[in-house]
Amino acid sequence: MQTSSFNTPGLYADHHVSEVRKRLLELPGVESVYASSAFQIVEVTYDESKVSQEVLNGLLDRLGYLNEIQAAAESGSAAQDGDDAPIFRHTVTYAATRKTVSFQQQVPFNGYPLRNCPGIGVVKPMDN
Repeated sequence: MQTSSFNTPGLYADHHVSEVRKRLLELPGVESVYASSAFQIVEVTYDESKVSQEVLNGLLDRLGYLNEIQAAAESGSAAQDGDDAPIFRHTVTYAATRKTVSFQQQVPFNGYPLRNCPGIGVVKPMDN
């Protein structure tokens, strides 16, 4: 038995882990697969007489897990399309809010103190 590790920067979610495990375990000679989206690594134990490291590497490459995911990154300002109109997540609301982002949640008081977050302290209940 041989064990090979593959760096898989395209493996970034748990549903990818399931798919990689399924596809690799379908190959003859593959005994076990460890895949981690957190560490972006796949480790395969296989019988060298039935499958080669090149075949495993080729499958992971065809599935798109060996390359970085190409994604557009937002800068501090809105991206522009061909007509210099802002694109991405900037809508008509952007003009009013600009770079302000906030979230609000009302949590009902159930007669016991709400759990605190580390470094924040005890959360005080809101008046209804």
